[in-house]
Amino acid sequence: VSNAVQCEVQDSSNVSFSPAPPVLWQYLTKNYSDISVQTAGNQVRKAKGMKVSFDVRNIKLNNSNNSQGTIGSINGTVTWSTDGIKQSIQDAVPVLGAFVTSGVTTNTGDGTIQLKGMLNSATLKPQIVNNGLSLQVVNVSALGANISTQTAQKYIDDLMAKATKNYPLSLHADSIKVTDSGVEATFSSSNATIPAAGTQDQCLANL
Repeated sequence: VSNAVQCEVQDSSNVSFSPAPPVLWQYLTKNYSDISVQTAGNQVRKAKGMKVSFDVRNIKLNNSNNSQGTIGSINGTVTWSTDGIKQSIQDAVPVLGAFVTSGVTTNTGDGTIQLKGMLNSATLKPQIVNNGLSLQVVNVSALGANISTQTAQKYIDDLMAKATKNYPLSLHADSIKVTDSGVEATFSSSNATIPAAGTQDQCLANL
């Protein structure tokens, strides 16, 4: 499980199993009641400083030609710190690097994120788009750079698509909010099928 998570999010993780029924019994019957997973918080794909924690319930392993089993439900939380947002933009969107030299802050009142540079600034609003997380560019003030709102949006969309979309097991974003320290979102899935070995999802091939 840990290897599958590490493959998917590109970060280390800690996995724990429910003690009831005894883990040996769960292993022998291939029915797991509850597995909790928490990543280290270094990154999720291209998003630095993003951390994922989730509970996987009612896992039944049963290999067939089409699947390795089923999962009753997955409920998780994603947190993304302001420092992580700043580093992600600097690393993955160099053209916007000048917008975060002075830092990234949040406004919980209107649910926005402010990027601040020496001469440039931008306001972003987290939203759910196509089952993933999106940062919508509200405005751009580019005194020292030639960049439009549309161009900034394209680069931000590329970053977010690589970080939070196309998750496996039909995981989708349910809610998103701005906090004092960054962004927090919830993801979930129900009655998911674990892909069979040899399918395109190599991260889940050896569960």
